[in-house]
Amino acid sequence: MNSRERIQAVLQRKTPDRVPRFEVWIDGMFDELGVTDPYRAYAELGQDGILMPYQTPTDSNAWKDGVDEFGRVWKKGMYFYGAVQTADDLKQYTPPLSYADRFFDVKRVADIRTNYPHLCLFFGTHIGPFMGTYMAMGMEHMFRMFKKDMSFVHAVMEARTDWCIEIYKRAAELGAELIVMGDDAAHRGGSMISPQMWHELVLPYHQRVAREIPVPVIWHSDGKMDKLLPFAVEAGFAGVHGLETLSGNKLDEVKAQYGDKLILIGNVDINLFFEPNLELIRADVRRSYEQGGTSGYMISSCNSIYPGMNPEALREYFRCQGGLDG
Repeated sequence: MNSRERIQAVLQRKTPDRVPRFEVWIDGMFDELGVTDPYRAYAELGQDGILMPYQTPTDSNAWKDGVDEFGRVWKKGMYFYGAVQTADDLKQYTPPLSYADRFFDVKRVADIRTNYPHLCLFFGTHIGPFMGTYMAMGMEHMFRMFKKDMSFVHAVMEARTDWCIEIYKRAAELGAELIVMGDDAAHRGGSMISPQMWHELVLPYHQRVAREIPVPVIWHSDGKMDKLLPFAVEAGFAGVHGLETLSGNKLDEVKAQYGDKLILIGNVDINLFFEPNLELIRADVRRSYEQGGTSGYMISSCNSIYPGMNPEALREYFRCQGGLDG
């Protein structure tokens, strides 16, 4: 099997020749890892998938200073709060769906497809409906509106779902074979809202995403996900990514309960990537392979690769994937 065939086998609930290597977001450490650029890094680090190039329009305030086109307020490159407080704000901070075209460099995507036809092209970004809503409104204001005017919260959810679907459809049209939808919904203590509230507020929009995107959708979230995993199944997602280790997600337990319903991706402990103990890295990769099994699992960190990690630890993480996957 080549890499595309390997990932497609997992998506079709078949057993691949080996467990796919599927790091989703490699967001830094390029020089330290000796790779040439953020996208070719996937091939150079032995991954079976490659992330579709994605860009923020140059005139957007996102990741800079000020209010961006979605009502997210940024200060020195960090998200600060949400500006969508009223229906007029929602109208002001909801771009037309045609704006989605500006997030893709068609030529760059074509170059990736031409140069790496054997890799599975996927697209992933954090624009899920729930996350899009609480970042637009601000978490505190959203929670207040749960009691004051739930219809407004639904209006924001609807608008952000429309946007999410448009972006992901565009990615699929450009050749993405798999979508990873970042929609952070939990912390170390559990879900941000109750399962009952999730069923009412979020599930219908997640069902829309899964139904209207023409390729399989994987849901990514940080935090402890046990109470929300049933909704991933009910929404119709192909699987989940993350399974953050420090939050208490135990891969063997999740596999036993959901392995026949969801593809599982992740659970390698990124906290080890900050340490110099390479044996701990090898042991955790070995554990992940053993608990994930030979089908329905793709190996990945429980979050992403980002600046500040230990280069030797990361090199060992990627190196030993090839030595322990048999």
